[in-house]
Amino acid sequence: MPKTPTERPGRWPVRRAAGAADGPGSRRAQRARRLWRLAVAGTVTFGLLLWWLSPFDSAASPGGNVKITTGVRTGVYARYGELLKERLHKDEPKLDVELLPSEGSLHNIRRLVEGKASFTIATADAVATYLDSGGPGAKQLRACARLYDDYAQLVVPTGSTVRRARDLAGKRVAIGQPGSGVRLIAERLLRAAGLDPAKDVVPVQVGINKMTAMLREGKIDAFFWSGGLPTSAVVQLSRSYSIRLVPLGDLMDRIHESGSRHYYRAAVMPTDAYEHAHNTQPVKTIAVANLLVTTAKTDSDLTEAVTRTVIHNRDYIAEQVHAAQRVDLRTAIFTDPLKLHQGSMRYYRSVKP
Repeated sequence: MPKTPTERPGRWPVRRAAGAADGPGSRRAQRARRLWRLAVAGTVTFGLLLWWLSPFDSAASPGGNVKITTGVRTGVYARYGELLKERLHKDEPKLDVELLPSEGSLHNIRRLVEGKASFTIATADAVATYLDSGGPGAKQLRACARLYDDYAQLVVPTGSTVRRARDLAGKRVAIGQPGSGVRLIAERLLRAAGLDPAKDVVPVQVGINKMTAMLREGKIDAFFWSGGLPTSAVVQLSRSYSIRLVPLGDLMDRIHESGSRHYYRAAVMPTDAYEHAHNTQPVKTIAVANLLVTTAKTDSDLTEAVTRTVIHNRDYIAEQVHAAQRVDLRTAIFTDPLKLHQGSMRYYRSVKP
């Protein structure tokens, strides 16, 4: 019997059944395989994206408790610290930030090396003094950023006979608390003026929180202050009491001749810094940089996050602390005499053009 065209020896007859279109070589099967491959590729890509972003999110959102030691309550350090805490709460909600008032720069540095705080603000000359003294933990100090400059200010009543620093001989002069940067620069300025701080003046060891009231009440004849412009306590004093600022710029050469690393520069206070003070001309003085300081032991992710908040919120903070306008990405890395912390360095590298 002859074979039908659909039959082959030793094989099942080949039939085009309705389900044949779903076989492994069919168009529908090929389309299904392509969709499956796309789904797998998408899953892998999404997983890689999550892996790539995870380290960044972790670094950008550290948590835990952070203590920042600042300064006297009416000074610029304290106000800057308050605003930095506010912005850190917004930028890094997992952080619990505590502010600690202090006597000033030297006190702040001691707190850092003793592990009582994680970050602080300190003047470059105070940091250099601590490094030169070889104090405990000095080699562990690191910088996050150069912030703004402190201006040396010598304040007297408008009718005072004091026209230059050397006229302070025999006067009652507030020179700052023992742990303050004010005390450090005041004593150096007095020596540059040819006066012994312990013998040629009557030194009064108080901070800016007491200086203004004591001047108004006649308990002191003058006070030294070192702070950003303007300092709120001096502004408030000038509105209720007639004051004048004494030029200190003529002491710059004598300070440089001392041979120590003091990190001072010549500066000018504009007349509108204290518009109610009785100065008709800009006042020549001396300035020193403030640094945001931490230690090498501080977590790198935390340090990177704090540094980022400082730079990103410069304009916001400067609306209330005029001195903060000097915080600038281009100059923030110049933190002599300290090296940058590894976390801060990582931030600056990430935003380098």
